[in-house]
Amino acid sequence: MTKVSDRLNRLTESATLAMARMSRELIAKGHDIISLSLGEPDFDTPEFIKESAKKAIDDNFSHYTPVPGFLELREAICGKFKRDNNLDYTPDQIVVSTGAKQSLSNVCMSLLNSGDEVILPCPYWVTYTELVKLTGGIPIEIQSSVDTDFKVTPDQIEAAITPKTKALMFSSPCNPSGSVYTKQELLDIAKMLEKYPDIFIISDEIYEHINFTDAHFSIGTFPSMKDRTITINGVSKGFAMTGWRVGFIGAPLWIAKASNKLQGQLTSATCSIAQKATKTAMLSEPKKVTALMKEAFFKRRNMLLERLNEIPGIKCNIPQGAFYIFPDFSYYFGKKDGEEVIKNSNDLCMYLLNKAHVALVSGAAFGNPECIRISYAASDKKLMEAAKRIKDKLAELR
Repeated sequence: MTKVSDRLNRLTESATLAMARMSRELIAKGHDIISLSLGEPDFDTPEFIKESAKKAIDDNFSHYTPVPGFLELREAICGKFKRDNNLDYTPDQIVVSTGAKQSLSNVCMSLLNSGDEVILPCPYWVTYTELVKLTGGIPIEIQSSVDTDFKVTPDQIEAAITPKTKALMFSSPCNPSGSVYTKQELLDIAKMLEKYPDIFIISDEIYEHINFTDAHFSIGTFPSMKDRTITINGVSKGFAMTGWRVGFIGAPLWIAKASNKLQGQLTSATCSIAQKATKTAMLSEPKKVTALMKEAFFKRRNMLLERLNEIPGIKCNIPQGAFYIFPDFSYYFGKKDGEEVIKNSNDLCMYLLNKAHVALVSGAAFGNPECIRISYAASDKKLMEAAKRIKDKLAELR
């Protein structure tokens, strides 16, 4: 009998993709499912970006590009990093990949050896733990809760550091909590890390432009962190370009070279047409491009929070970015619907999928098993109907 590799057996199926798959199966059976499980803007790519892609096709820009992306794109990304983040990179420090997920994968495989520890503040994006495990590394989780706005402190991070610690990996704005670390909070973490010069920071900033605070801050801005930080970004979320599959890193030169070498053997460059569209996005003024989308998400966040806060027992923070709410649903653990006991967030998600026909993602996949992630990247009508269904079915639990 054929057996898959031990490496594959170490991996867990993506919880978000698994829920999307189950939703599609129920829809195919005729059920009216409201899916709030995927992290995808429900907006279309801006017209001027699509036009640049069409022109690239007409101009026959359809051949292989250099593995890390064509030079003009990497120059445009350098300009974006300087303009938006006050980060100084040169084109040879930029690697463009097939989505930010591949960017993260490149970095993890370039940086980590078997037994290396990576600190992951909870909650974290579901793929972080799996990428670390894929390399043979060890994920080290630091707990947080709705009461701390899902943020961790420098003292908590320092307490998790051992001689095997290789990296700290986090996102801000955070998927799944929507929490945003302030400049002072990042500075305090950076000052603590100055005592540990061999630890690298992998800063996932893919939700940078969906930020309801006054400003987005990059930890790589601080001089002591500049040569130790790998900044992950892309166009999927802020520019509604999920299907274009373009992500990128700005990194110390040796990390960029390593990622380039690895990518050259695995996939080579990402789609040339998508690269041209991304160049156009990078040269645009993001506040103008994303303003309407961010305004819509802000309105939806407030509307959904209001409805969720009407449900007994649910605890919510006020997310300051991304398009997720990550409520604590533990009040309902141990309750019954007359047929089975809801033991945890996995059970509750399945209950709400099968009985309320609302698809959500268990917080267990993100490191916070008391929570459930709700994406509000959906229409107002769907969000209101989903909130009603959730409230009604939770009321049936005793």
